[in-house]
Amino acid sequence: MNDIIAVCPGSFDPVTVGHIDIISRASQMFSEVVVVVMQNRAKSPSFTIEERKEMLMEATKDLKNVRVDSFEGLLADYTEKIGAGAIVKGLRAMSDFEYEFQMALTNKKLNPNTETVFLTTRAENMYLSSSMVKQIGSMGGDISDFVPKELAEKIVERLKQRGSI
Repeated sequence: MNDIIAVCPGSFDPVTVGHIDIISRASQMFSEVVVVVMQNRAKSPSFTIEERKEMLMEATKDLKNVRVDSFEGLLADYTEKIGAGAIVKGLRAMSDFEYEFQMALTNKKLNPNTETVFLTTRAENMYLSSSMVKQIGSMGGDISDFVPKELAEKIVERLKQRGSI
């Protein structure tokens, strides 16, 4: 294992088993993994940043080299601030790659000391997205296979309260 801090950024609105799989795999590759909840102004979140952080802390509590943080601003600024050497991004499909590749090049230009590492999702998670989870959960559907088991009830309850999709 390299002595490198890696950042797993995302909106995690809500966290899915696909997110946890990528975080878990990254934790085996890097000495420390910081899961950072980013503020995405293009999205209207169903959960507050604090709620998303709490869910991630619960879902990653058994991963000893993983910690959870939040940041509003440029990811490149955050990686520089904490001295991260890598950004870990999960890819589901070719459409993800085009966007993420552009972001990786931009982040490299903004912070040349950080490399982006892409991890492909497991086949069973290729279709999974937070948007899909929100839609199913807000309509009372069973999301227990899509989110960490310990969070499923909490996520459904919040989605029903907010009428989120």
